[in-house]
Amino acid sequence: MENNTTNKKPIRWSVFVPCFLVIGGAAILGLVNNQWLTEVTREIFTWSLTSFGWLYQIIAIVTLILVAILTFSKIGNIRFGGANAKPKYSFGSWFAMTLTGGIATGLITYGVNEVMVYYGNIYGELDGYGVEAFTDEAAYFALGRGFYNWTFIPYAMYALSGVVIAYMYFNRNKELSVSASLTPLFGDRVTQGFWKAVIDVLSVLAIALGLASSLGAGLALIGTGLSSVYGIAQGPVVWFILTAIITATFTVASVTGIDKGIKWLAGLTSKIFYVLLIALIIIGPTVYILNMANVGLGYWLDRFWTWGLDPYTVGGEALVTWWTMYDWAIWIAYAPLMGIFFAMIAYGRTVRQFLIINWILPASFGLVWFAVWGGTALDWQITGKADIVGVIQEQGAVAGLWEFLQQIPLGFIIIPVLIVALIAAFSTTADTMSTTISALCTKGARHDEEPAVWQKIVWGVTIGLIACIMVAFGGGEQGVDGVKYLAACGGFVVLIIFILQIGAAIKVFFLDRETKKDIESSMAAMENPDFKEVQEEARE
Repeated sequence: MENNTTNKKPIRWSVFVPCFLVIGGAAILGLVNNQWLTEVTREIFTWSLTSFGWLYQIIAIVTLILVAILTFSKIGNIRFGGANAKPKYSFGSWFAMTLTGGIATGLITYGVNEVMVYYGNIYGELDGYGVEAFTDEAAYFALGRGFYNWTFIPYAMYALSGVVIAYMYFNRNKELSVSASLTPLFGDRVTQGFWKAVIDVLSVLAIALGLASSLGAGLALIGTGLSSVYGIAQGPVVWFILTAIITATFTVASVTGIDKGIKWLAGLTSKIFYVLLIALIIIGPTVYILNMANVGLGYWLDRFWTWGLDPYTVGGEALVTWWTMYDWAIWIAYAPLMGIFFAMIAYGRTVRQFLIINWILPASFGLVWFAVWGGTALDWQITGKADIVGVIQEQGAVAGLWEFLQQIPLGFIIIPVLIVALIAAFSTTADTMSTTISALCTKGARHDEEPAVWQKIVWGVTIGLIACIMVAFGGGEQGVDGVKYLAACGGFVVLIIFILQIGAAIKVFFLDRETKKDIESSMAAMENPDFKEVQEEARE
């Protein structure tokens, strides 16, 4: 359906107005009294993550186990849209949109920086475990912790939210909304009136804060690069120019729609990622990378339950609260609305295919990325080729990447390409989310229709403004403190909704008779001779 038809659909003012007042008000408040905004978000950050770290950790482990069961059980055979539904996107395009739409600037920002922060114990991350900085064990810890924070656990959060939303929308004929995913627990009344508005408003607020956080981290990273590499001094003017460029990029792509702007931008971004990864494998210390990948994975798995259930009591706040809990908060903040986007492009796919594309493959990509980028950075720090730790100590948590890149052969080519990749990576995520937020604010939104253009522009500009304010005025010790505060606020806002989605998933997939019928129907379809033809089309 064309955009001009979709744009005529009425706005859900019960969602749009409160969200715009809160998010727009935050942006105005940041301009008028940014110090007060930073202090308030900092207090929420500290209180929520130290008081509820135990809950975040339990949720993370439960989500991981639940997603694994859904993937490898008979439930995985259920096809979204029915046994004969045919997918719209090829596996390549589908994975490109889910990968780049889900990670924003995270892998690029922290693939080197986070590993080196741990290795150098810059903010006291190793103190809780008694590991000395710059030792062999510090290197094992750094890579293992990177794997833990950026692979199978966080992607399980996205995947779980997406799979329950997709199933309820395509197979149970519920509306495309966060509230509809909770109908297994509360019935259709949760999709009506006050509670429906509350759930969707909280989801929009969470993703807006999370998105602003990701954009802020990207702004801080690009600004640091311009300063370190090209000598362009950082400051509010630079932040606002960068914000304007990035916001314009993702707004234009979002306005053009999923099939044109988002699909194209995702394809471009994913190709840049692949090229950068392959180039560094060739340039970097290949044997060391492979060895450390094994050791880092083993180090994480050996400490799986301790790391997975520690709220900060063992590892300390510098490590657990400021890194892992921050990560869990931002992933949970993204999960409900990211789940809607993942559902929108999953028609015709099975639950198993959905979880492979949205959980296993991106998590595996994260393992490879951290092994290659983090492993190379460790080798260069140890051999003295680059002092990445020293640069982070002087310039902040996101500055080490540029010291690393300046040591790479052909760095004068790779660095501008990486800056483009950063802009494209965030723009892809922002495209998907501004589209999803707009859909949630539209009555009768569908997966095959585009929301109103003006809504996409409004949300894009507002979110970009908040991010810019928090970077320009709330940098703090790490340089990204302000945006970390935002992420924690977003995650805490939507925490209860995500917990309810876990409960809904358990009930609908394991206790519901209708789901058992869907499983039987899917199994019967697989035995049909015509099924092979449909399956071959799905692989294209």
